[in-house]
Amino acid sequence: MTERAPIVLAITGASGAPYAVRLLEALVRAEERVWLMISSHGWRLLQMESGIGSVQELRERTEPNGWDAFITLFDAEDRGAAPASGSARTRGMIICPCSMGTVAAIASGTSRSLVERAADVTLKERRQLILVTRETPLSVIHLENMLRLTRAGAVVLPASPGFYNSPRGIPDLIDFVVARVLDHAGVEHSLGKRWGAEPDGEG
Repeated sequence: MTERAPIVLAITGASGAPYAVRLLEALVRAEERVWLMISSHGWRLLQMESGIGSVQELRERTEPNGWDAFITLFDAEDRGAAPASGSARTRGMIICPCSMGTVAAIASGTSRSLVERAADVTLKERRQLILVTRETPLSVIHLENMLRLTRAGAVVLPASPGFYNSPRGIPDLIDFVVARVLDHAGVEHSLGKRWGAEPDGEG
């Protein structure tokens, strides 16, 4: 049986580290191979918002039993790593959270880091690129960059949780966004209730 190609996941410096941590956990639980890269600003964000300051701490927070089997960590500055080549097969890329600086770099094709190069490769190979943006308000420059990327084939998926499922706390709001990301990445999950699903009977 052929091994499934990995999903590339990048964490950059936009606010929203809890989304990234939960997404990584969900991918490991789904037994998806992940090529992971974290920018320097992404590491700062993980420390500030989730209290995660090292690879070991991230491993402990995201299914440690499956980390070694499913996660491959790349240096975000190594533009010669596997995700930088179109000949390396992947099932697409997710950037979560995705800063407006990263959006701008991808939109202009600068490829200054492995994150940006991997995104560039994902677009040129016509694979799924999902950008979980988090910024407010949005300037004309932000909007034009996101429009340019959408026209190039990317999915711009803002971290905008819904409230129609009556969330009971922040974890439910996080799961709402992560569930939408997983849907677009083609990953099966059971996070949250879908619209029109039968109520669970709880008050």
